[in-house]
Amino acid sequence: MKKVLVMVVAVVCAGIAQAADYPYLVFTNTAGTTTSLSVSNMTLTVNGSELSVTNAEGTQVFTLTGLAAMQFSKDGNVTAIENVLDGEKAVDVYSVTGVGPNNYNQMKKRIYILVLCTLYFVTLSFAQTLNVQVGNVTYQFPAAQAGSMPYENGTTLTVMGKSFTLSEVNMYVDETVVRDSTVNVVYNGSSAAITVAGNIARYVTIAQSGAHVSIAQSNDLATEIIYNLSGTSTDGEFYTSGAYKATLELNGLNLTNVSPVYSGAAVHVQNSKRIKVKAITGTTSTLRDASTGSQKGALYIKGHAEFAQKGTLNVYGNLKHGIKAGEYITVKNATINVLSSVGDGINCEQFFLMQSGAITLSGIGDDGLQCDIEDTTTGSTGQTTDHEGEDSGNIYISGGSISVSVSAAAAKGLKAEGDAYITGGTITATTTGGGSWDSDELKTKACAGLSADGNIAISGGTLTLTSTGAGGKGISGDGTFVVSDSAVITVKTSGQAVVASSTGTISTVSNSSTLDRYSTNYKSSPKGIKIDGAITISGGKISITTSGAGGEGMESKSTLNISGGEVAVNAYDDAINASSHLTISGGMVYARATNNDGIDANGNCYIKGGLVYAISATSPEVAIDANTEGGYKLYVQGGTIVAIGGLENGASLTQSCYKASSWSKNTWYALTVGSNVFAFKTPSSGGSTMVVSGASTPTLKSGVTVSGTEIFDGVGYYPATATGGSSVSLSSYTGGGGGPGGGGGRW
Repeated sequence: MKKVLVMVVAVVCAGIAQAADYPYLVFTNTAGTTTSLSVSNMTLTVNGSELSVTNAEGTQVFTLTGLAAMQFSKDGNVTAIENVLDGEKAVDVYSVTGVGPNNYNQMKKRIYILVLCTLYFVTLSFAQTLNVQVGNVTYQFPAAQAGSMPYENGTTLTVMGKSFTLSEVNMYVDETVVRDSTVNVVYNGSSAAITVAGNIARYVTIAQSGAHVSIAQSNDLATEIIYNLSGTSTDGEFYTSGAYKATLELNGLNLTNVSPVYSGAAVHVQNSKRIKVKAITGTTSTLRDASTGSQKGALYIKGHAEFAQKGTLNVYGNLKHGIKAGEYITVKNATINVLSSVGDGINCEQFFLMQSGAITLSGIGDDGLQCDIEDTTTGSTGQTTDHEGEDSGNIYISGGSISVSVSAAAAKGLKAEGDAYITGGTITATTTGGGSWDSDELKTKACAGLSADGNIAISGGTLTLTSTGAGGKGISGDGTFVVSDSAVITVKTSGQAVVASSTGTISTVSNSSTLDRYSTNYKSSPKGIKIDGAITISGGKISITTSGAGGEGMESKSTLNISGGEVAVNAYDDAINASSHLTISGGMVYARATNNDGIDANGNCYIKGGLVYAISATSPEVAIDANTEGGYKLYVQGGTIVAIGGLENGASLTQSCYKASSWSKNTWYALTVGSNVFAFKTPSSGGSTMVVSGASTPTLKSGVTVSGTEIFDGVGYYPATATGGSSVSLSSYTGGGGGPGGGGGRW
C-alpha cells in the first residue's frame, strides 16, 4: 500500500510541477539584490543598454550591465522547486491529520479526496511561459522549466541553454501551454511564423527567407522533434536536417515551392533516420515542388518514412517523383494522393509496406509505385525478421487500397526490384502506354500493372489490373508466381504486340505470324500474366482476358502447377502456357484461346484432378496440348474434363475419355459424373471435337436450363442443377482432334 500511495503522490506532484503558478519574475542584479515583478501582462523590451519591464502595475527599468539573472517564482523569492521524492527511498505517507499507513481503511477515502482536490486546483493553475522573439521565430520557455536565466555583459541572455543577443529580441510572458519537443511552422503567404519549445531551443538553428524555412538539428540532440506544419504559401518550403529521428505533422499545410532557396522540394528532410509523417486526422495538406532544382521529389525524406494518421496528403511532383524516400516507406491509415509527377508517383528503397489507408497515383510520368534495393553493390538482404536491417526492394501490401494510373511507355503500376507479397487490400492499376526500346539492355520493354524482378506471392486482397497499350501486361515477374488462399485477381490486356527494329524503332504488330519472325528481345506481347519462373496456384480466383496478337493469358517460362482455386482465361493466344511441365491436380480451370491452344505445355502436361474446361481454336490447335515433338506427352489421369478442340495426339489416357457426337455453339450443356454436375456454355467458335472425361462414366446433355454456383466469369456452374435438354451421344476417344503441339509461347 505504501508504494501505491507514493505513486499517487508522485503523479499529483508531477502534475503540480508541470502546471504550477509562477506569478512572479525575479530579477537579480550583480550585487545580489532581487526585484520581484508580477508577470501579469508582462513585456520585456531592450532599449539600448536598458531593459524595460512593463506589467499591469507599471514599468521597471534595469541597466543591462547590472543584471545577473532572472527567474520565475511562485512567491516572489528566488527558490528552487524541491524534489517530492527522495530517490528510490521508501516514504511513509500521512494524511494532513496524521493518519499513518496502518490506518489505510480510514485513510483511503481521504487520500482520494486529497488527490481530486489537488488536481482540481492544478487545473485552475496558470502555466506561465516566457516568449523570446527573434524575427519570425518565437522560442517558448515554460516557467516550470526555465530555471535561472543568466545575463552576460549586458548583451546576452541564456535560457535553458539557448543564448540570445539582447539587441535582437523581444520578450513577453503569457499563459501559452507549450508542447515539449515541438516546432510549429505556420505559413501565411510570403512569410512563416515559427514557434520552438524551450526544451529543444538550444538544439535547433533556424534560417528563413520569406516563407522558405530551414531548420538544422544539432548532432547532440537526443530527443525526437515534432515539426507541426500548417498554413498556406504559394512560394515557400520546409527544409530540415539532422541525425536524430523526427516527426512531421502535416496539419492542413498547403505549400508550393516556386523559387527554391534551400531545396526545390516543398518539404525536404535531410535526415537518414526514421521520419514519421502524420497526415493529421481531419485535415488535407497539399505539396507542390518547384519545376527547377535538384530535388528528388515534392516530398523528399532521406531516411525511412512512416506515414500515419487519417488525414489526406495531396502531392504534385513537378520535377521528378511525387514522394521520394531514400530508405523504406510504410503506410498506415493515411490517405495519399499523388495527382501528378514527372517521374514515379512514389519511389523508395529497401522496402515498401502498406497496412491500411488509401493511395491514389494518377497523372504519373513513369512508374506509379517503385521500390528499389538501396545497396546495389552488396545486393538484396531478402526479407528479414520484422524487416530489421532489410534492404530487399520488396513490396508488402496487407491492407488498404491502391489505385494507380500510368500512361508512359513501358511504365509499371507497381514495380519491385525485389519481391512482391500481397496478403490483403485492394489494388487497381491501369497502364495505357506502349512499348519502348531499352538501349542499355538491348531489349523491348512494355507496361505492366504489377511487376517484380523477384518473386510474386498473392494470398489475399483484390487486384484489378488493366493494360491497354501495345505489349502491355497485367503481371510480369522474373521469379516465381504463387497464388493461394483468398486472393482475387482480374487481368485485362487489350493492346497489340510491340516490336523493335534492329535500330530500336518501335512499332506494333496485329497478327501472330508476323510476331513470330522477331526474336525474343525484339518483341513484347500483351499477355495477362507472364512469369519467368514457376507458377503455383493453390487457391484464390484468377480471371484473365487478352485480345491482342501474342496475347497469352498466363505463361510460365518454367513449370506451371494448379492444385486449387479458380482460374478463368479468355485469350487471343494460348490461354495457359508453360515452357516446361504443366500439372493440374485440383481447383477449377477454364482456358479458352481464340487463336491457339487452350492449355499448352512444352514439356509434359498432366491432368490429375480438378475441373478443367479448355477450348482451342480450330485445327491444328487443340484444347489440351503437350510437346510431343520434343518427346513429351499429355497424361490424363483424373479430374472432370471438357475439351473443345480435342486432346493432343499420342496422349496417355489413364482415365477414360469420350467424344461427343457433336456440339452446338452458344449452348448450355450439363456434364454429369457420378452425383456431380458441371454446367457449361459453349463458345461462339472453337475446335470441332468435344471431349469429356470424369472419374466415372459421364453423361452429357445439351440445351439445359441451369442454376447453381456460377464460375468461370459466367460460362460455368459448379455444382450445378440442370433441367430439360437432350442427351448427347458419347463414344470412346483415344486422342487427336488437332494438330501437333505448339511452340514455347510468344514473348
